[in-house]
Amino acid sequence: MIDSHAHILSENYDNIDEIVKKLKEKGLIYVINASDKMQTAKEVLMLSKKYENFLLPCIGIHPEHVDEINKLNELEELIKNNKIYAVGEIGLDYYYTKDNKKEQKELLNKQLDLAEKYNLPVIIHTRDSIQDIYDELKDRKLKGVIHCFNGSYEMAQLFIKLGYKLGIGGVITFKNSKLGELIEKIDLENILIETDSPYLTPEPNRGKKNDPSNVYFVAKKIAEIKNLDVEKVIEITRKNALQIFDIHM
Repeated sequence: MIDSHAHILSENYDNIDEIVKKLKEKGLIYVINASDKMQTAKEVLMLSKKYENFLLPCIGIHPEHVDEINKLNELEELIKNNKIYAVGEIGLDYYYTKDNKKEQKELLNKQLDLAEKYNLPVIIHTRDSIQDIYDELKDRKLKGVIHCFNGSYEMAQLFIKLGYKLGIGGVITFKNSKLGELIEKIDLENILIETDSPYLTPEPNRGKKNDPSNVYFVAKKIAEIKNLDVEKVIEITRKNALQIFDIHM
């Protein structure tokens, strides 16, 4: 299995050695480990060297940290001088405030420029901002993941036409989730499975801190919805992740 989106960081876990050991025992082969600010970008890179070829680093500045826009030169130096698998987690988030839309878009676009410059995929965060995200991506020659996708079928098709995969996580297992109706209509070739650890823990472990081993329950739920064997879902989503992040096993 591949967890295509997690935040395995010291601010989230006290016992990363034990977590990594557990994940390998549970059948994880890679975890796409994303940053949200400069401090965690540096840690993600450090952890990628400690847990080589397992915690795969992706670095970027999340819209919640828009005040770090002055650190983009530093971010570029890290991208230029390290092996990374995507620019992310980046995007737009209007949930708490819409007052800084202009600044968020500037931060996003400068990081999209870096992804184009260094030929890297992007991991896109979109919260209450999906149309604006589409408008910023539609004229660019990029690929990547729309993390924690929760939009309409029509919007899903638009992103898929651009070359993006849809990141599906623990929300799909929640009783009130309507994601299942979307997943019924979407080809498995367009889906990645993710946990967003330590957040959004899927059933049956909801209420506990999430970790990438729970990606199995996401795969299991998708298998139920699509009337497939869970191993088939794991196999196809693994292939999708290897392709989108250009991972060579």
